[in-house]
Amino acid sequence: MGIIGGTLGYNILKRLSPNGNNSSMDGSVYIGKSKLATLLGPKIWDEVVGKVVIDFGCGEGSEAIEIAQHGARKVIGLDIQENFLEIGRARAVQEGLSGKCIYELKSDEKADLITAIDSFEHFNDPSSILTTMSQLVKPSGCILVAFGPTWYHPLGGHLFSVFPWAHLIFTEKALIRWRSDFKTDGATRFCEVAGGLNQMTIARFEKIVASSPFRFSEFETVPIRKLAAVSNRLTREFTTAIVRCKLVLR
Repeated sequence: MGIIGGTLGYNILKRLSPNGNNSSMDGSVYIGKSKLATLLGPKIWDEVVGKVVIDFGCGEGSEAIEIAQHGARKVIGLDIQENFLEIGRARAVQEGLSGKCIYELKSDEKADLITAIDSFEHFNDPSSILTTMSQLVKPSGCILVAFGPTWYHPLGGHLFSVFPWAHLIFTEKALIRWRSDFKTDGATRFCEVAGGLNQMTIARFEKIVASSPFRFSEFETVPIRKLAAVSNRLTREFTTAIVRCKLVLR
């Protein structure tokens, strides 16, 4: 995908953003707000009370702490990056929740509820993630998912979205070459960048779930506020801010 590549594409990107600054993706939109309640709605707090909850892809653990503070019986934060887990453990100690909120690379405990926030657009193999989740949730349990921006969103390229839909206009090679000027991880593809970027679309996510051990109990595409008037089934790939849903075992 992308039509502007080579040296031309690289030079344009370099001129537009020499250091890859993208303040629109820095998380500042959640300052003073609960990310969980913003993405999943305030009903999330009723869902967690008294339950064993796994925060899948917990990152530095802020949401796991918040879930524990809202009455969950136990919260397990799972992530593949040990440095993030260490930050989460320190936060749990600081908040007096070290016995209630734990952080691990993997778990054998089955949960009543699994949350997955801003992660399905990053998983390298989302199909296998759903299989893993099916082994971690109780038969009566569910998965609450919220993620975005999806790939065709104006900022669906995350760091690569120098301007709206830039990640669709420039080729992957040009974008990666530009990124390598200020990132040193050696990534050569979108999926290899820090955190991963799997080019998840809404249609692809629906297809992945359809082939998984889960089915949709609830499904919603939340439109970009300024594009709500033109958001519909035909335009949703380009006008959706986030996807949120509840998954239950078949």
